[in-house]
Parts: sequence; C-alpha cells; structure tokens
Amino acid sequence: MTTNSTLDRGAGIAVWRQIMETLKAEIVSGVFERGSRLPPESELASRFGVNRHTVRRAIAALTGEGILRADQGRGTFVASTPLTYPIGPRTRYSEIVSGQDRAPDGRIIGSATEEADGLLANRLDVPLGTVLTRVEALRVADGVPMIIATSWFEQARVPNFVADYADSGSITTALARAGITDYRRKETRITADLVEARDARQLGMALGQPVMIMESVNLDMEGRPIQYTRARVAADRVQLVVNEAE
Repeated sequence: MTTNSTLDRGAGIAVWRQIMETLKAEIVSGVFERGSRLPPESELASRFGVNRHTVRRAIAALTGEGILRADQGRGTFVASTPLTYPIGPRTRYSEIVSGQDRAPDGRIIGSATEEADGLLANRLDVPLGTVLTRVEALRVADGVPMIIATSWFEQARVPNFVADYADSGSITTALARAGITDYRRKETRITADLVEARDARQLGMALGQPVMIMESVNLDMEGRPIQYTRARVAADRVQLVVNEAE
C-alpha cells in the first residue's frame, strides 16, 4: 500500500524525475507487483501534490524504459517479464506459455470463408479459388494480450475447425479433431510494422507502437501445408527466440 510522498523541490532535480524514481523504487521493492495496474494519473497527482502533466511525464519515462506498459483503454501496468517465444519445428503457443508458468488462452475474434488468392494459394499449395477457412484469434498469457493471429486452412481438410477451436482454445486440439494429429513448422518470416488501429484495440496498445509480424507455414507429417498464419506480436511483451539448433 502506498502513502503520500514528499518531494524535495529544492534538490535541483526535476519534480517529474523524482516521481519517476519513487515509482521505480516502489516497483523494485514489490509495492507494485509485476503485471499490476498503476493507480490513475489523478490519484498519483494528488498523492505527489502535482498536476497530471507532471505525473504523465514520469510515467512516459518509465514506459520508455520498459518498466511500465500502457494498454489503451485499460490503464498503465507494471511490465511483466517478456514472454520468451521460441521458433522452431514445433512451435505451440499453449505449450510455450504453460512452460513459463503462465496461463495460456486463445479466443476467436473473427472467422470467415473465402477463396484462395495468389498469395494464399502459393502458401497453402492449393489451386486458386480453393475454399479456405480464415480464423482470427487473440492469444493471451495470464490475461495479457500477446498476439493476434490470422490463419487460413483448406476448409475441406478441417470442416469443423472454427467450432473446435472455439471449444478448445487450442489450434493443436482443433487440428487433432480433424485427424491431423501432428504438424511441424516449415518456415517463419519476421518483419516489423506499426500497429494498426483495429489490432491496437485488441492488444491494448497505443497507435504508433511497434509490432512484430510473423508469417508462418505449418506442414502435416507428410509435408503438405495445412496452415498459413500472419501474426501480429506485441513487441514489448514477447521476445522471439530462433532455435537454430533445431
């Protein structure tokens, strides 16, 4: 529990910086736990006896250092340790998150049926016009949004995919119900971009923040493409690790 703080206004140190250092010390000491929400700016301004602009500058500095994380529409949070996301032949989101003692979850935020254009036909190795199932999912860890992934599947191979994924929250489980019991990653292409407005709302990010773009293709054990995904990854919450040894 925090208490009112007295700032040394004659110390020659800017007031906003004193607030920044006070909050940083409280985070390090555990007063504010990792992942917890910081009090509103108005409450902090009252506590320190300053205006909200001064508090906002201190928060911006801590956010720039990666100590705080601003989630649009949700507030300011103490940043958690980034999720380590290894990329290799067996990249499974639920297993990755669970292996770091975090709770994985995924939910569908959109789905549709569409015909394969040139790009999708090439990635999935199907003829142009093949009917595909497109699924957009939000993936979280400990309740924190991490990734928005748009995936395409040949509908004839996974006719009940949307319902199975909605029920299980797991792509691996949904594919297994369609008879695809194992699969491996063929390739992952990583680029960077600025978050788009719609993704920013879902990820709780401010416009202008960076996301990593992961484009990947998964194959069944016979080497046939089963999934093409374009994922947008919150760059300040996930650390991608390429497993070259695999």
